[in-house]
This record gives sequence, structure tokens and C-alpha cells, in this order.
Amino acid sequence: MSDLATNNKSIKNGIDNSRIGIALGSGSARGWSHIGVLQALNEIGIEPDIVAGSSIGALVGAAYASDQLDEMEAMVTALEWTDIVGYLDMSVIGGGLVQGEKIAKFLRQHVNHTDIKSMPRRFAAVATDLNNGSEVWLQEGDLLDAVRASVALPGLFTPFKHNDRWLVDGGLVDPVPVSLCRAMGADIVIAVSLNADIVGKHLRNNHTQNHSIISNEAIKENEQPLWDRISDQLDKTMQVQKSLLLSRLFGDSLNAPGLIDVLAGSLNIMQDRITRSRMAGDPPDIILSPRLAHFGLMEFDRGEIAIAEGRACVDRMRSALEYVFQDK
Repeated sequence: MSDLATNNKSIKNGIDNSRIGIALGSGSARGWSHIGVLQALNEIGIEPDIVAGSSIGALVGAAYASDQLDEMEAMVTALEWTDIVGYLDMSVIGGGLVQGEKIAKFLRQHVNHTDIKSMPRRFAAVATDLNNGSEVWLQEGDLLDAVRASVALPGLFTPFKHNDRWLVDGGLVDPVPVSLCRAMGADIVIAVSLNADIVGKHLRNNHTQNHSIISNEAIKENEQPLWDRISDQLDKTMQVQKSLLLSRLFGDSLNAPGLIDVLAGSLNIMQDRITRSRMAGDPPDIILSPRLAHFGLMEFDRGEIAIAEGRACVDRMRSALEYVFQDK
């Protein structure tokens, strides 16, 4: 057993009712790194008893809190871009480009339909009330309903109706829900922020072919850039107005950002500012920040790279983790 695992055990035994909480932040495709973070923490003896998630953090947190993290890893690493396109039931009718019904069906096939209160770990998801902008903590009821509400990214996914309220992405109000962790009883809070150094990165790098975060060896040499992968898939499914659709969504040149560019860049700015403000007022005991600034908003097919970076992030912060748990 590692020194850190021994320290963690002594902390739990030495403090009455001491509980470790983890706040998993929003960040779209970058959120697959949460899987690697949780796996690496568990391997060194840190097993959070309380899990709070916002947006993609709610999705991964739900899998972890229900003891299905390994199953989620297998699902994520098997995803290909053609799969992702197949799950996007796009429509111009409604409150978002993607209705989300296909994604919800997919999640129900891979994550057990369960009640939050019956899970082996305490779990809560953050969402935003679209009517008044209030922060909503989803701590009971159907697990996947809570996740669906938390991931409803404005402009992309349609809002989710829950208890007569229309809810959208939790990242609008609390990208890294440290406060929720503490409210649930956590004495030690580990925050996983996906918003480090992201402002402007999406616009500057959306049209480049170098998506490598850890090393170029992690990506196949012949892998196509995002634009080409989407274009090839749409060739098979729709010929009419394909170029018009792509140019409006992704921009037709570096000087003309498309809808996804603008949406991603705006969300990056907003979440970075909110994260800084919230953490200043309620700082966690330690912040883990995977280096995934160059990940695109919808690059969910790069899960293997994100998971590896999550693990690498824990390794980089090993000394800080040891200090936190020794100090406690």
C-alpha cells in the first residue's frame, strides 16, 4: 500500500464522520478526463464518499457513484465519431440544436436506471433554472433525469423539464460544485476543474490538425481533423445543403467562426470567470486541472486521450495530495 493510501486510511480512522468529497466540473468532451482522475485517486487510496457533478461532471460522477466507472470507461473508449453523429437528433425546432432523446436512450442502455438515494455513494448534480437563473441541486429522484438536466448545454441541447421547471446546464451557475460538496457533508473537497487555460483556445485551434494533448503518439497518424470527419459522415447521410450547414455550424474560414466556435468560445470565457469567482469564495482543499485546453467542444471520440490526461494530472499533483491529507 502506498504512503498516500496509508495516510488516507489514517485520516478516515482518526476523524469522526470525516468524509471526502469530489467536485467534478463542467467542460463538455474534456470531461472524460474525470474517469482517469477518479481511477488514479482510487488506486492511491483516495475514494470520495460524496460526489457532486456539473454537466459532464454529473455524467461521470453518476457512473462513479453507482459503481459503474469501469463500464463507462469501456463505453467512452469505444466511441467513434460516427457513433456521436448518430446520437445527435438535430432539429431547428425547440430550445436547442440537439433534442437529446437519442442520447438519453443511449445512457439508459449503459447506466443503470436507479434512484439517487439508493446509490452506494452520496451523489448530486447541479442544474440551472432557466426561468430565474437559480442554482438547482438534484439530490433525489431518477439518476439519469438529474444527469440529463445537468448536461443541457444552452443552444446545443434542449432544456429538460423537471418538476415543472425547465433546467439547463449546471455550468452556467457553478462549473465546479465545491459548495454542493460541502453542503452534502464533505470535510475534505477535491475539485476537478476543466477550465484551466481554455479562454480563446477553441477559436485559435479549431481548424488545426494537431489535437495532441499528451503526445502525438496518442493519436493515429492518419486521423482526420474534426471538419473532415464530420464532412465524411454527412456525405453518407445528407447531400443537400451539407456545405451550408457545415459552414454555419463550424465556420468556413479562420476569419469566420461558426456557431459551434462562438458557442464554445463564449462558454469557455463564462465558465472560466465563474469558476474563478466561486472558488475564491469557497476554495476546495485541492484543485486538479487536467491539461485539455485544446479539446474541442464535441470531441467525445477522444476519450482515451482525456482519460490518460486525467491520470497524469493526479500524478503531477501527488505531492500536493499527500500534503493535504497529511495536514488533515
